[in-house]
Amino acid sequence: MNLSAAVEHSPILPLWQEIVVGSVAFAVLCFVLMKFVFPRMEETFKARVDAIEGGLKRAEEAQSEANKLLEQYRAQLAEARTDAAKIRDDARADAEEIRQEIQVRAREESDRIIAAGREQLNAERQQIVRELRAEVGTLAVDLAGRIVGESLADEARQRGTVDRFLSELESTGSR
Repeated sequence: MNLSAAVEHSPILPLWQEIVVGSVAFAVLCFVLMKFVFPRMEETFKARVDAIEGGLKRAEEAQSEANKLLEQYRAQLAEARTDAAKIRDDARADAEEIRQEIQVRAREESDRIIAAGREQLNAERQQIVRELRAEVGTLAVDLAGRIVGESLADEARQRGTVDRFLSELESTGSR
């Protein structure tokens, strides 16, 4: 071995053969990296960027679609509220009409019943007045016959006397 060659060699500076071998290995490494690894890494980065950008675009589209659906929902809700208010108002109007109609029918029925009652009362009153006149007339004729002492059997005379008596009673009753 050559000690002088080993001593002459500086530990800081490498041998030229090592520099050549290191440079060739570095060049091969760079070639392999540039030819195979970097393009794959670029594809992977592009795929990730596309995935991220696509995800963002999909998220934006989903957000815009959600906003559209929200607006449609709000419009439908407002329309439903308007329709409900209209239906409620129509129902109230119908109920008021029905109530008024029922009141009118009840008033008509009440008036009809009252009128029928009055007619019945008038008919009964007239019948009672006729019965009382006949009875009062008979009693008056009997009483007058007893007072006068003669028989008032003649029916025409009896009627005339009764009618005159009743007319006098009515004229004094109306005063």
